[in-house]
Amino acid sequence: MGWPLAVSGALMTRSARTLPASLGYLGAGHALAILALTLPFGLLVSLVAWETHIRLAASVLVVAYGVALLAWRRHPRALARIPPSRLAFWSFAVAIAHGAGLMLVPIYLGLCLAQGNMGHEAAGALALGNAGTAVLVTAVHTVAMLTAGGGLAWLTYRYLGPQFVARSWFNLDAVWALSLVLVGGASLALLSFT
Repeated sequence: MGWPLAVSGALMTRSARTLPASLGYLGAGHALAILALTLPFGLLVSLVAWETHIRLAASVLVVAYGVALLAWRRHPRALARIPPSRLAFWSFAVAIAHGAGLMLVPIYLGLCLAQGNMGHEAAGALALGNAGTAVLVTAVHTVAMLTAGGGLAWLTYRYLGPQFVARSWFNLDAVWALSLVLVGGASLALLSFT
C-alpha cells in the first residue's frame, strides 16, 4: 500500500530516479517488519509443543484485526506525505500496524509443520530450519509486494499521473482488512485439516 507514496516522492522531487529509490526504502522497511514478526517464531524451541495453539491464536487474531479495521475506518492523514528518505521507517511501521507480518504468521507456521518439524527433534535443527523458513517467507512476500506495488507506482508515475489516483481511488484499507479476514479464515480452515 506504499506505492502511492513512491509516486508522490517522485512527483515531489520531479525525478523518475526517486521512484526506484522510494520502492527500495519501502521494501526494506516491509521486509524488516515481516522478519520482526516471523523470525522470533523460527527461533523458539518450544514452538513444536505449542504450534497448533499458536497457529489458532494467530489465525483468530488476524480475522479479529481485519474485522476491527473494517469497523474503524479512520485513517491518519499525517501519514499521507512522507519524504522518500523516511519511507523505510514508514513501511516498517505500517506493515506492523496493518498486520502484514501478523497475516503471515499462521501461514509460516503451517509451512514449518509441512517441512516435518513435528515431534521433539534437536533444538538446533528446529531453530535453524524455522529461521530459514522465516527468511524465505519474508523474501517471497517482499518480492511479491514490490512487484505489485512497483508496477502500480511505475504505471501511475509514467503514464497515468496523480489525477488518475485522485479520480479512481478506492478504499485500499477496506481491501486490506478483507484480505486479513480471508487469510485468517483460510488459516483456520487449513488448521482443521492438520
